[in-house]
Amino acid sequence: MSLDNEVDEPGWEVDPDDEWGLAVLATVGRQSKLRREAVGMRAADFAVTAGYGEDLVYKIEAGKRIPRPEYLDKSEEKLDAHGLISAMKEDVARVRYPKKVRALAKTEAQVAELQFYDPLNVHGLLQTPGYTRALLLMSRAARLARKTIFKRDPGPVLSFVLEE
Repeated sequence: MSLDNEVDEPGWEVDPDDEWGLAVLATVGRQSKLRREAVGMRAADFAVTAGYGEDLVYKIEAGKRIPRPEYLDKSEEKLDAHGLISAMKEDVARVRYPKKVRALAKTEAQVAELQFYDPLNVHGLLQTPGYTRALLLMSRAARLARKTIFKRDPGPVLSFVLEE
């Protein structure tokens, strides 16, 4: 999938107040540029080889745009990066979410018990895939990714009041 047509798509820039996110993007951009130059490739050549726009390559290398996972995969492959770019894939994925959401996910990953009561909505881990898809059309939260909390050993104790 080419990112040429996604230059103006919202949600792929990092919050200017997110110091960690800016640092991750700067590192990814710097590593990408160094690898590209090490193989003797100009930005325009890499853009054509990887199937992306030259403008996008410059934005990612400058740390101004969050690269999609597919972009990182192609960079790793085309620039013979020996794992340098793919090693940052997990951090780049976290940068996509605002600082507050990352903090909540970190806290949630450490919980031993979840309790929640809401008579009108089904929240969080109990959402069906269809309900989640509808919510994701309205926001960019990673609700389904939060299900990894169930894979922990020991798993959390869950309490829900659906009716009173």
